[in-house]
Amino acid sequence: MTVHLLRMAAGIESIDQLKSVQAARMAGRGGEKSPGVVKTFTRNVPRRASELLDGGSIYWVMKRFIRARQTVLGCERLTNSEGRTYAALTLDAEVTRVELRPQKAFQGWRYLRPEDAPVDLAAAARAGEGMPPEMVAELRQLGLL
Repeated sequence: MTVHLLRMAAGIESIDQLKSVQAARMAGRGGEKSPGVVKTFTRNVPRRASELLDGGSIYWVMKRFIRARQTVLGCERLTNSEGRTYAALTLDAEVTRVELRPQKAFQGWRYLRPEDAPVDLAAAARAGEGMPPEMVAELRQLGLL
């Protein structure tokens, strides 16, 4: 059974900024060795990694909304110089926009069931086209779109 991760994109204000930060980090780590993928690191290793690798994604929360997702391609357990384990998640470099959904702040990451995940923007209805995304999300929450 597939499971997703919900994660705060700390300090990131937009999807474009997420892409540029990830690209800069991978360039600094020799990302040209594996084009098309990026890595993100987390202190806690997901216990449900096999379910995550079964088509799971990381859903990114930016400015109090779930805004985008990236497919998880791999999960490695690594150890730092102090002997602590952490996870290195390999993600598809393509960032897919999703229908905005409000999300309260939290620390770390949370599991997200597939039925609770927002749909990709391309698959969502085109209602509200031309309006600010936050307004569209609020109207959807009120049941007006």
